[in-house]
Amino acid sequence: MSRHFILAGIVTITLFFDNSFIQPVLSQVVKDKKPLNSAAFIQSAPLGNARYRIHHDKTLHVAFLGGSITNMTGWRGNVSAYLQARYPDAKITCINAGIPSLGSLPHVFRLKNDVLDKGRIDLLLIESAVNDHVNGTPQLIQQRALEGIIRHARTANRYMDIVLMAFADEDKMADYRNGKIPAEVGVHAAMATRYHLPFINLAEEVTRRIDNGEFTWENDFKDLHPSPFGQELYFNTIRQLLEKQLSGKAPRQLTTYALPRPADVVNYSQGDYLPVNTAIQLQDFIQEANWHPSDKTPTREGFTNVPMLVGEKAGASFELPFDGDAVGVSVISGPDAGMIQYRIDDGPVQTRDLYTQWSASLHLPWYLLLGDGLTPGKHHLWMRIAPEKNAASTGNACRIVHFLVNECQKSR
Repeated sequence: MSRHFILAGIVTITLFFDNSFIQPVLSQVVKDKKPLNSAAFIQSAPLGNARYRIHHDKTLHVAFLGGSITNMTGWRGNVSAYLQARYPDAKITCINAGIPSLGSLPHVFRLKNDVLDKGRIDLLLIESAVNDHVNGTPQLIQQRALEGIIRHARTANRYMDIVLMAFADEDKMADYRNGKIPAEVGVHAAMATRYHLPFINLAEEVTRRIDNGEFTWENDFKDLHPSPFGQELYFNTIRQLLEKQLSGKAPRQLTTYALPRPADVVNYSQGDYLPVNTAIQLQDFIQEANWHPSDKTPTREGFTNVPMLVGEKAGASFELPFDGDAVGVSVISGPDAGMIQYRIDDGPVQTRDLYTQWSASLHLPWYLLLGDGLTPGKHHLWMRIAPEKNAASTGNACRIVHFLVNECQKSR
């Protein structure tokens, strides 16, 4: 028996099920091994408000915030279709806010634009652990960013339910096998505990089930971008959490979630984009209304044919007045990405390389935090393109698609 669904931001999906319940099939599991119980890798917590919405209001607005593993075909689409199949009388809408290459730092500054401004969100699923590791995001920045996402989301909507997830990569598996908790997983688990959120540790589940002889990374899961088998495993565990927390008698009213004191007051709970046209004193920088590359290097959706502040000559400069306690830039880092020098207020001049290990083959969206923990209030950023550049780069380009600002601290 099959049904077809078309959900917001989702392609048509066909589900095969019995009595409206999806039966996940892990066909590669070794038959003589008893599979480990996925529930052991779920740090459960109630999703009472989502349950209320789906049973009383007959609506549920879901957003998926993550990187390429969220954006690609797989677990996200399966979760969306499962919810509609499980609750056919409810109107389920889903927002795909997955953008390849992005982790917790980009997520916290794009949350308002890409999720909160889309309307009421009842259930937010977040993943960033893989890209935080791949991108080399320092653990302290991860903590401040992930806490900022939670606090920003809950400040915007005190009824919002949130689920944290950590996906698998080979380095996380190696950490577990060496008796270590991967740093990114530890950040997610700590934030889930502090804010009483569900946390699904798929990184550990994949590791333990491989070590249990149920399947292999090389032949079955294949990559940190999971094969269809791996995507089904992710979905099966996420489904178990949703089945447990959304089923049964619904609460009689919504619960207003209180925010505890922040673990770190220097979190980015009011992170937002600042338009590039707020820059002043432009010297050899220009405001392009619809930037697109002149070469054939691939791009990311949403980061081309949009306004950008573009400089391509060493010595080009601009200034940015801003009001907040943290500042950064979102740049497009392609084959000709240069280096920048910058100063905040009267601080020291610092240098950052915009060229990444992926720049030769992709005009990559790359988010850089230039300063945080500033005194709340008005500040001044000065930036210029440095005369030197990465030896692998073909130019000195600095293309800014967004300024990043954490607007103030007092109401966190």
